[in-house]
Amino acid sequence: MTVSVFLELVEIKAKIASVWPFLLGMIFVQANFHHLNWGASLLFFVAMVLFNMAVDINDNYQDYTKAGNQAAEWKKHTNIIGVHHLAVNRIFALMASLATVAGVIGLYLVWRTGWPLLAMGVFCFLVGYLYAGGPKPLSGTPTGEFFAGFTMGYMIMLITVYLNLYQTTAFTGGLLVRVLLASGIAVMAIAALLLANNICDADEDLSLNRKTIVYYLGKQQALWLFASFYVVGYLSLVVSVALGDLPKWSLLALLSIPVIVRNVQGLFRVQVKKETFILAVRSLGVLALVTVVAELLGLWLG
Repeated sequence: MTVSVFLELVEIKAKIASVWPFLLGMIFVQANFHHLNWGASLLFFVAMVLFNMAVDINDNYQDYTKAGNQAAEWKKHTNIIGVHHLAVNRIFALMASLATVAGVIGLYLVWRTGWPLLAMGVFCFLVGYLYAGGPKPLSGTPTGEFFAGFTMGYMIMLITVYLNLYQTTAFTGGLLVRVLLASGIAVMAIAALLLANNICDADEDLSLNRKTIVYYLGKQQALWLFASFYVVGYLSLVVSVALGDLPKWSLLALLSIPVIVRNVQGLFRVQVKKETFILAVRSLGVLALVTVVAELLGLWLG
């Protein structure tokens, strides 16, 4: 396996969806509590990236192994394992190795920090596997966008906050809600990315017996839901600033609205994977960049 194939297998371009909430968590802690635990945070970052790679490998592995004979052409020309003639057993071994290393690091952090991390970690591991694995993968149900957005956008940020505050601050329900609001724009952008993918893959998903939320809503209603995700994300950011949990300079992220609107309109016009799915990817990248830069600017000027 070449480096380029490996990076494609682990979907390296999508790693911004996990790095972004981690950075938001670090900024949230610094803005509100002025205390960072760099050692625990960096260990978690490594475990998070490794596990995210394992999850993306598992998605490709499960799709390839579960596809029946009627999907032979899809396996050969679309799935990366078939396209590059990769050995299925080696792909499984690679996935298991990455997940194991991430798990060991996670257990060490649990030993250092306490049981709340174990509960959050187990939840993330279960969602990571069940998203494409198990008898009824989440990716083929109407709940896929929710679990992806919630787990990556919220749980990664929440774990980051916990690891920095477990020694000094009570982990209360109020704090959970505050983190949810601060992570809302990431949660919604990630959910929108998955929904855009399902909108573009609506016909292919049916042939693979996947009934995503697009199947139940229809493309037009799914497109409006897609647009509404960004609205909710921006509102969440504004509320978080109003509550004082994010620097006021974070509102500079609202300058990205015209770009996001243009990208949303592009998907409304055409829903073709190779042509317009990239617009949702760009929207996530733009939002990640502007929110992190605006919040860091707020910290610096504050």
